[in-house]
Amino acid sequence: MPVSPAFRPSMAHMDLGAEFYDPVTPADFPKHILRHRDQEAAASVGLEMLTDEEWIAHFGRFEPLPGTFPRPLALRYHGHQFRHYNPDLGDGRGFLFAQMHDVTNGRLLDLGTKGSGRTPWSRGGDGRLTLQGGIREILAAEMLRALQVNTSTAFSLIETGENLQRHDEASPTRSSVLVRLSHSHIRIGSFQRLAAFQKKDEIEKLVHYVLETYYSDLPEDDLRIPALRLFDAVCDRVAETGAQWMAAGFVHGVLNTDNINITGESFDYGPWRFLPHYDPHFTAAYFDHEGLYAYERQPEALQWNLARFGECLLDLVAFEDLREVLAGFSANFALALDAAWLRRLGLAAREPEKNRALRIAVTGFLKESGISFSAFPFDWFGGSGRAQQACSGPRAAYYDSESFIPVRAALENFCPLPGVEMGHSFFGRDMPCAMLREDVERVWTPIAEQDDWNGFQNLRAEIALMRQAFAIKD
Repeated sequence: MPVSPAFRPSMAHMDLGAEFYDPVTPADFPKHILRHRDQEAAASVGLEMLTDEEWIAHFGRFEPLPGTFPRPLALRYHGHQFRHYNPDLGDGRGFLFAQMHDVTNGRLLDLGTKGSGRTPWSRGGDGRLTLQGGIREILAAEMLRALQVNTSTAFSLIETGENLQRHDEASPTRSSVLVRLSHSHIRIGSFQRLAAFQKKDEIEKLVHYVLETYYSDLPEDDLRIPALRLFDAVCDRVAETGAQWMAAGFVHGVLNTDNINITGESFDYGPWRFLPHYDPHFTAAYFDHEGLYAYERQPEALQWNLARFGECLLDLVAFEDLREVLAGFSANFALALDAAWLRRLGLAAREPEKNRALRIAVTGFLKESGISFSAFPFDWFGGSGRAQQACSGPRAAYYDSESFIPVRAALENFCPLPGVEMGHSFFGRDMPCAMLREDVERVWTPIAEQDDWNGFQNLRAEIALMRQAFAIKD
């Protein structure tokens, strides 16, 4: 197989032992039509040289990559779903297919699936993914990546030739199998399962594995016990990602404990939405009747989930120590949110009080004005240097209003980050890509009716241009 010499496979997850997974057999699909391959992501792990036929063999029929698992692993976990504990979870329509190292920085990455067939944890489901669901996951991941949110990557999508029945889609509907590239598929629910079975030794084993595998960069002078160090680090990572969602106007939709990655990386996009305009009560999932995971409640949901993680560590860490770390979540989230809004606007940080004042002014303006959530950072990316273009553009009336005065004053305190290209061609248009429901429907309808993928590819090209325009080098 023509893998790059940089390809470095791993079977690290198997070192945890059989308590953590079940070897499974992938579904045997009647067709394999390659609809998406992320060549940039493939190059990042040394798989860019695969032909399309080889790609389908590995990511449609799931023939093992050299040096990786001989059989895929369905991971075991429990979780709270809308705050109700469910001990019958686990990888029910996906599995961990392979692990390998990033060719640039050496970090361990997973190739995990969605829609790859039934497993011992399918709970009567068919283990499949609709084609529309696969397309939505690609668009969510690519849009979040363009907005510099810590996200998994939609690595591959293959249409599989089956007709599926779904209550939330016009049925029968087409099927697919997705592969995502992610920085771990271990989640809070992985710890919850071990805690439910009172497996203290296995919890301790998983703590050490996660620290050694995913948090090896933590300060060596931190003398706290390992479980407390991990809890603190996970709280920080989750706060950072959650803050990035808020600045992106992203609503995940299903913030259950089994959807919170232990590395903080955002993944598994189902009923996601982006805000049309600032609305604290906006929900993504049609079944979230109480608004538990509404936009403005996402920080609360993340902190609640982290509290459940802390409960799993009570045999290893004193309650007071865990509570002290968790009590700092709100302040840390606020700092992360300040930083996320600065990054969204392409601005270099100043003193904390100035950073906070800008963020409060911006969100206040968004609430009061009703302007498109995505339009404001598009107009003002790079700060006050964009004033002439923004104030003569299609939204000039918003920026001439009294509610914008605090934002204008706050922007004067900031300079663009190095490398910010305010004159990028992307900013010559009237509106950025907003990725609203109608954008997704506009892509899906021609695919469903005429198998016309032009709209999908055009939207992906627009997101790629947006990613280039908003790129900030660390």
